[in-house]
Amino acid sequence: MDEERIVGVGPHPEPWPNDPRLDLELLADGDRRNVIDRYRYWKREAIVADLDRHRHSFHVAIENYQHDFNIGTVVRNANAFLAASVQIIGKKRWNRRGAMVTDRYQHVGHFEDVTRFAEWAGSEELPVIGIDIVEGSVPIESFHMPHKCVLLFGQEGPGLSSGALELTDAVVAITQYGSTRSINVGVASGIAMHSWTMQHAALRDGD
Repeated sequence: MDEERIVGVGPHPEPWPNDPRLDLELLADGDRRNVIDRYRYWKREAIVADLDRHRHSFHVAIENYQHDFNIGTVVRNANAFLAASVQIIGKKRWNRRGAMVTDRYQHVGHFEDVTRFAEWAGSEELPVIGIDIVEGSVPIESFHMPHKCVLLFGQEGPGLSSGALELTDAVVAITQYGSTRSINVGVASGIAMHSWTMQHAALRDGD
């Protein structure tokens, strides 16, 4: 039987580095958080500040009218692909379990409805790109993602609401080859964000 994998690192050997970004408790007790090695022993605020220096220019939004349990996965994906923010439309409460604590490092906002979301997107000059399988949608594989935009996802099951579809600048669909009509919105969000990074993001040392 394989030994259980130990995540993270133990206490830092003394003398400790003189770095204001480092957390004294983590240095003393070890850092078992789900963060990349670059951020071991860093304070949460220091990690967020460093991420803010590199965040991409796309945002993510998802409708939450039925308390969608996939939002946690969407937030986790947004953190992985370094989205500028995640905007929740509808119910403010969402299940954070699927985010695996990544919401601590990701900017998450809220709008009561699509009207207020549209006002924000317009004020930020962000084209809204819907992700859904509807009439008139184009394959994401051949779509040129705007450098600055919002990727908008609908509720698991019904997809984008009629109000959300009306405010989109374009709607793209992820090409599928099996028997099912759609894929989980958490999975779809990861594919869409990766499509944006494939077109606009450059690899950095350590990525």
